[in-house]
Amino acid sequence: MKTLRSVLAEAPLVWLLIAVPVTAVVHHVLPNAALLGFVLACVAIIPLAGLLGLATEKLAARVGDAIGGFLNATLGNAAELIIALVALRAGMLDIVKASITGSIIGNLLLVMGAAFLAGGLRYPVQTFATIGARAQVGMMALAAMAILVPSIVATVGGGKFVAQSVNFSIVVSVVLLGVYLLSLVFSLRTHAHLFSGGSAGDAEEAHGASWSMSLAVGVMVAVTLLIIWMSEILVATVEHASQALGLTNLFVGVVVVAVVGNAAEHSTAVLMAMRNRMEIALSVAVGSTTQIALFVAPLLVLLSLVMAPAPLSFAFAPVEVFLVLMATFVASILLVDGKSTWFTGVQLLAVYLVMAITVFGVPA
Repeated sequence: MKTLRSVLAEAPLVWLLIAVPVTAVVHHVLPNAALLGFVLACVAIIPLAGLLGLATEKLAARVGDAIGGFLNATLGNAAELIIALVALRAGMLDIVKASITGSIIGNLLLVMGAAFLAGGLRYPVQTFATIGARAQVGMMALAAMAILVPSIVATVGGGKFVAQSVNFSIVVSVVLLGVYLLSLVFSLRTHAHLFSGGSAGDAEEAHGASWSMSLAVGVMVAVTLLIIWMSEILVATVEHASQALGLTNLFVGVVVVAVVGNAAEHSTAVLMAMRNRMEIALSVAVGSTTQIALFVAPLLVLLSLVMAPAPLSFAFAPVEVFLVLMATFVASILLVDGKSTWFTGVQLLAVYLVMAITVFGVPA
């Protein structure tokens, strides 16, 4: 009973879980109502992603901020990864690339902006370790370069390089995965103190009522399976829904799918910032970004060789490259001094809004 009250208090959107069975019924009983099925699937994934983040938080309360932030970022990205894998298997490579772009700019600008705004409204100035933040942004710059180079060459070189870009992407994917593994050693072992903050008492207060290890793991497994189910429906209806709404696949992937998948990061990063635990808030927001860019994207490239109708490459559309570069540039400027205010959050949210409007205006 105490755990149930804790869930209701810390996951106020849990009542939206009613959308899960409703989505399943609509998808199977009304197969022609693709738009309704798509909307319901999006609604269903939001509380599932939030619940996944909450369960990870409870597990993280036992292991500290550094590992806790990593766990939350990893499980928080599960929704994006699952959606991307389902789309990859269906051969929707444009949706996959757009969702990668959307996850990167969504975490860097929308999630971090919301966290800075919410935290800044309670604390005039919030501080965080600059070395850890710079290391994260540096990895993002590496990922942006990995996307920039093949995309420019493919655009300039034409079809000849497009055919070679797959081999290039495989090599780059291995490099990025290697850097990501080394970043885990840096952030979780050799320099873990740069990514942690607060005392054990603060952590207990931040995470609220404790869960048992078995409960936290059980919730994670159950929610992940439900996200896979809802993602199957989401991908199955996305093309019909985007046509009905007059939206491009680029906008659906960059904005709609990314916002839905980022629900877990949103809730956790904002909650931690409101409790002035900026190291873990940044670890979730920026850590999720680097994980998408240096782990999820390379992993999808390698998996596409065996599970997709055609291989995925790092040759992104010019607008996607521009969005990633600008998001990395803006975030690096605003993180460099190790301080944030509510207006910093407003600036990040404004940049994200401008980018979303830009993507909406890009023709199909």
